[in-house]
Amino acid sequence: MQTSRPVFLEPWRIKLPLPGVVSILHRVSGILLVLSIPFSAYLFHQALSGPEGFAATAALLGSWPVELALLLLLWSLLHHLLAGIRHLALDMGFGLDRPIARKTARITLIAVPVLLILTLALGGLTA
Repeated sequence: MQTSRPVFLEPWRIKLPLPGVVSILHRVSGILLVLSIPFSAYLFHQALSGPEGFAATAALLGSWPVELALLLLLWSLLHHLLAGIRHLALDMGFGLDRPIARKTARITLIAVPVLLILTLALGGLTA
């Protein structure tokens, strides 16, 4: 029997709908947040170990690769929060219609960078 299903799946050629993209990014952001826990705990421990540890932690957090990683973690936190609220609303039965689901996905994807920029502008920027 001949089927029209693909034999070799090529993920880069699949066009996901916008709610699917938000859902996958929600999972990715959650994984990034969980993976950052040990590093954050180590830095917290080092900062509380004494003045030398605090200075070393402050110097490490001031380097550009770590600031870039912190920016990624801030995006992860904001996206995971907004997409999680969206998923909770879907679980309660709100926004299940396709047009509304697309609209809330679009709002999530637009609101995250806006909140990221606002957060950086209102106090997240270091000199």
